[in-house]
Parts: sequence; C-alpha cells; structure tokens
Amino acid sequence: MTATQGLWNRLFETAQGLGFGMAGAVAANVDPRRAVLEGWLDQGMHGDMAWMAKDPERRTDPRLVLPEARAVVALFHSYHPGPLGTPLMDTPRGRIARYALGDDYHDVLVKKLRALSQVLDDPTARVYTDTGPFLERSVASRAQIGWTGKSGLLINPKLGTYGFLAEIVTAHELPLAEKPHPDRCGSCTSCLDVCPSGALVAPGIVDSRRCISYLTIEHRGPIPRELRPLMGDWVYGCDLCQEVCPWNRKAPVTEEPAFQPKPDRVFPKLVDLLLMSQEQFSQTFKGSAIKRTKRRGMARNAAVALGNAKDPATVPALRQALSTDAEALVRGAAAWALGQIRSEAAIKALEAAQATESDAEVYEEIQLALRGE
Repeated sequence: MTATQGLWNRLFETAQGLGFGMAGAVAANVDPRRAVLEGWLDQGMHGDMAWMAKDPERRTDPRLVLPEARAVVALFHSYHPGPLGTPLMDTPRGRIARYALGDDYHDVLVKKLRALSQVLDDPTARVYTDTGPFLERSVASRAQIGWTGKSGLLINPKLGTYGFLAEIVTAHELPLAEKPHPDRCGSCTSCLDVCPSGALVAPGIVDSRRCISYLTIEHRGPIPRELRPLMGDWVYGCDLCQEVCPWNRKAPVTEEPAFQPKPDRVFPKLVDLLLMSQEQFSQTFKGSAIKRTKRRGMARNAAVALGNAKDPATVPALRQALSTDAEALVRGAAAWALGQIRSEAAIKALEAAQATESDAEVYEEIQLALRGE
C-alpha cells in the first residue's frame, strides 16, 4: 500500500466515523462546468444572489483559493429525518424544508470538517460546506459521490438527495476518482412535473427567480404576485422535488442527533410565525439555518401562506399585521392575504388600513386586494 493510499484510507475511515456517508476526491483543477455556470449567470437565473456572480473563475478553480491545492475531497452527510407525519388541522400551518428542521448544518459540519482535516496534517487545508467558492454538485459528481439529477440536486443511489455537501481543499496528493458518477435518472420526470412554479426550466437547470426555496429565503423584497399562489404553505425552503424522487424511497434516516427535527419547526402555526416579535424569532430559531430569512422574511412568507390557506379565522391576525407591523414588506403581504380571503371582516380590515397606510407600495397592495386582483 502506498503512503497516499494509506492516508486516504485513514481519511475515509475517519469521515465515516464522523457521519459522512460518502467521500471521494478529485484533482484541484478547473471545473468542467464553468461554461454552464457562466451561461446560468448570464441569463440572470441567480436572481438577487449577487455573490454567485462575483469572481466565477475563483468559484471554478480551487487553485485560486489555495495555490498549493492538489486535490479536493468531496463529502456527503445525510440529514434525512424520516417521515414527518401529517399536520394537525386546528389552524393553518406551514412547512419548512427538512434540512432546516434541526440545528444549523454550517455549525455542525464545520466542526466535523475541521476534525477530519486533522488527518491530513496539512496546515494549508481549507474546509467548506455551502460557504466557499465551489460548484459543490459538480465536484461531488466528479468524485463519484452521485450525479446531478433533473431537480438540480445531487443524488446518491443509496442515500438519496437529503444530504449536505462539503469539501476539503488540500495540498496533499490523494487517490482521485477516474470519471464522474453516471447519470441514473433515466426517463423519470417526477421532479420536473411536481414543481409548481416552473423553476426547473430544463433537466438540472434551476431558475432561482421562480424557485420557492429562493423566494422564501434569499429573496428580500415582496414575492412576485403571480408566484404567491404557487407557494402553497411553504414558509422556508421547499422539498417537493425531493419528496417525489424515487431515490429517496429507501434512503436511510440520518443518525446525526443535531439534524433531528425540532418539534416546533415541524408544521408550525402560520399565525404564530406572522406575529412573532424580533425577540421571539431570535429565540425560536437560535442555532437554526432559518435565521437567514430574518423575522421580516418569515412573517412575509407566513402571510403569503395564510393567503393561500384562505381561512377566515386568521383575519384578526392578518389585520393586526397590516395595521401594526413596522415592516412594509409584511404589511403588503398581509394585505394580499386579506384580499385572498375576501370575507366581510377581511374587506373591512383592508378599508381601515387604506385610510392610514403611508407606504406607497403597501397602499397599492391594499388597493389591488380590495379590487380582488
């Protein structure tokens, strides 16, 4: 056994002990999908995520991150929580993407990556998990961890799609994967068919501007009016394309305690999310990836979901948000929701707000809601 192979064996064994279900390595050279990234950016499919368009050369060449780089270790860690059950029907409830039901994966995985990198004894090594300049799915595919499915997600034939990707860039030489993992989606189009907003514009190509995950997390302004009815009850992320993927049917449940769902994040009450104070939001989602959307974003998402639920019993909460929330973003979404419910109480709430609202965009939302548009 060569020293290089021995190092890899120790690294792989340690990775498995830390909970990484798959690991592989590729050469630290220019990613062959650079042209795909550049075309995607040229079409504006990254939406408001301006950082994705910053320095695409660095994003596709690890040597611009670490000049001494010889290899990139790609890793896959499952977060599959298993069945979530069904929500109670007592009040409208929202849905949160499975990856955010437990602790923030950034915090959990970075600790594991740092422990794993110690095996390399490489002081220059860099670790990343959705935090660095990498085309993570391309790296993972070239490392034979899986393939990029038609959903745009990395699919592992044993572990499915419910997984976090991570990387270690090292100056060490390591045994490298000889060719990418073959695509095994075949003729299946389940993910393409289920996407309500048409975000999957082609197999493996996601237009972020129409993606529910992007709209509920990264998009900071009002949700485009034509997309609001398509969002259903999702308030943080979306799992629809994963829920229908055949490769998830037999995927094992994660053994990582940190990724077990927190009870208050599984089907949360929409009214509670709408009316949360900043203090309540910070306390509820402390140590969670959900904090990325900020209170105003979560309240906006909850209002849109309440509009889709069309439950007259939620009018008092929406009226309160419309009349008292300090954020115009939230007031505008509440006005839209009241316009969707269109009960007598909802119309009265809109008429009352019309007389006092000073923000032009919110006032326009109220006018459109009153006209039933």
